[in-house]
Amino acid sequence: MNGNETEDKLSISNRSVNVTVTDPANWYTPKDFGLIPIPKQLRYDPDKPFHFGMFLNVLFGVTSTFSVANLYWCQPILIELATNFDVSYDEISKLPTLIQAGYATGLIFISPLGDLVRRRQLLLILIIISASLTIGLSLTHSLRTFQVLSFLTGISSVTPQVLLPLTADLAPPSRRATALSIVFSGLLFGILIARVFSGLIAQFADWRITYYMSIGVQWGLVVVLFWIVPDYPPKNAGKDGQGVENEEGGGKLGYGRIMWTMAKFSVTEPVLIQGCLCNLGSAAAFSSFWVTLTFLLGGEPYNYSTLIIGLFGLIGMVGVALAPLVGRFIDFLVPWQASLVACLGLLLFQIVQVVGNGLNVAAVIIATIGLDVFRQMLETSVAISIFSIAPHARARLNAIYILSLFIGQVIGSSAGTKVFLTYGWRATAAMTLGLTAWALLMLMMRGPGCDRYTWFGFRNSLDGVKGVLNIKARVRADDENVQGALEAEKDVEKIEGGP
Repeated sequence: MNGNETEDKLSISNRSVNVTVTDPANWYTPKDFGLIPIPKQLRYDPDKPFHFGMFLNVLFGVTSTFSVANLYWCQPILIELATNFDVSYDEISKLPTLIQAGYATGLIFISPLGDLVRRRQLLLILIIISASLTIGLSLTHSLRTFQVLSFLTGISSVTPQVLLPLTADLAPPSRRATALSIVFSGLLFGILIARVFSGLIAQFADWRITYYMSIGVQWGLVVVLFWIVPDYPPKNAGKDGQGVENEEGGGKLGYGRIMWTMAKFSVTEPVLIQGCLCNLGSAAAFSSFWVTLTFLLGGEPYNYSTLIIGLFGLIGMVGVALAPLVGRFIDFLVPWQASLVACLGLLLFQIVQVVGNGLNVAAVIIATIGLDVFRQMLETSVAISIFSIAPHARARLNAIYILSLFIGQVIGSSAGTKVFLTYGWRATAAMTLGLTAWALLMLMMRGPGCDRYTWFGFRNSLDGVKGVLNIKARVRADDENVQGALEAEKDVEKIEGGP
């Protein structure tokens, strides 16, 4: 290793990843897209690492909120869209599926680019594209054009899936779960806010105002992100002076190899596959609960109006708002332990809804908050485990992980609706309980402390837990020492600077 290089060695569960970052002068151009100068304070400097503070973390969460909202603006206004475009309800009902198909396409083919290119530029271009496409959505009077633009908007709305791995890279290890939980909460807020805002706007004004608002927010985010988000080197540009030395045999990674390694990860990494199967069951149960909640509250014994049912989204926000506390709890545990607590909590509140739904609305409210909190805990803790597999490949690992969530949501929505319409809400609640039990079963198939390629068992679990807890304690101590050193350095600079 020459004098222009620095090495950071990370050790997790008897595994190590060597990250070699070369002198930025060999690869770095301080311009976005080769044209627009990056603000000086945001340019990458290996000697002055960026401080990932709460403001930037919350900004990532807000960006996730209004990016994922693009997928859900249309859902409460399908009737208005059918009337405006003069088509049947059956035809317009395919629109949400089309947008989700676009999102799945972007998830597979766009979000893995986070392991290949500079993330600042990727974030900016994705939001610029989605904001520009939203202009077309707000103006068109053609259903076919609206459908095409919706599909393309879905593809470009994968910004949160770029932000999640970036957050894992920038956040200190001792508060990584807290940082990720804030971004995850932004995702859930986006779903809830889109449904509430879009429905309210359409009830009192033209549905196009929803998209006008989205345009303004997205372009506003472009400006804020340009002045706030630091630049960061490409993670896998290989040994040719453009990034890091990777695990896939060295050399420069191209897009084709990025896709190949993503496919390879999906069948060779036990932690990833376990997390995806666990997440699939939990996501299916969660999606089924929210989809069929409308039917439950609209029928006997509640008979609530559409407006009251919509306000239950605000109850869901209570659970989402607790995300930082949930993340901080995870930071002090082994991720597997946090996942176990989450699965047991989900089982408990699924039982509450099986027994109490239909008897008293209090049971519905309690179940809604509890399921939101523990679903958030499971999603974050599993992500922490998966991101530890290969830090250089977090964008690809995240793409596979979120794809499992997406598949689970599709399964839960379709199965939940069919079971509810055929057998009623109690059978649906029993189904979601079974899906949650599946998530717990998948988690129990492989405990902490196992070697990377061990598929089943709890071998050396206690030793593994103790080892990880010791590592976490050392990391927290190191973070405190680093923070103290940074503050001392600032004090010295002030003294040397004079009055």
